[in-house]
Amino acid sequence: MIHDIEFKEVMGAVCSPVTVITTLTPDGRPHGTTVSSFASLSMEPPMVSFALDRGSELLRHLHESGRAGINLLSHGQESLAVTFARRGADKFEDVRWRVESGVPRLHGDGGWIAVTVDNFVAGGDHEMILARVDEAESSSSFPLVYARRTFGTHSRFEQAMDAPSAS
Repeated sequence: MIHDIEFKEVMGAVCSPVTVITTLTPDGRPHGTTVSSFASLSMEPPMVSFALDRGSELLRHLHESGRAGINLLSHGQESLAVTFARRGADKFEDVRWRVESGVPRLHGDGGWIAVTVDNFVAGGDHEMILARVDEAESSSSFPLVYARRTFGTHSRFEQAMDAPSAS
């Protein structure tokens, strides 16, 4: 029999990208939350997946809107990850953002994907969202990752940042 503590420890060691998933409510208010369960799903057609707790307000809003922005956070955006991880409706207060492709996009994100929800799949205490990619924009910034309850970036990226440039 698996023990919850052991499962959490094992999964906590898995390095995950840190993303903030956003949407607009029907009255135009931005809503978002930090998510580390994000992955590429399909190349043809381009699709991604992410999971949200069944009690998540964002999940309820996604059921209504069917559209989401996926803000891939970059190295140095740990405070944004923490801001959007907390509960409450004032997460966008003091955060620079704009509407792009009909969904909120955070300023300085490390990558951007606008999606349309294709399907919601039940999975235990979460729902997996399968979404078609409508727009994507990459960045040369280093991605923010999370493992063992710590934010960071891949060590080779850090080494590349510290290495003198070839002239």
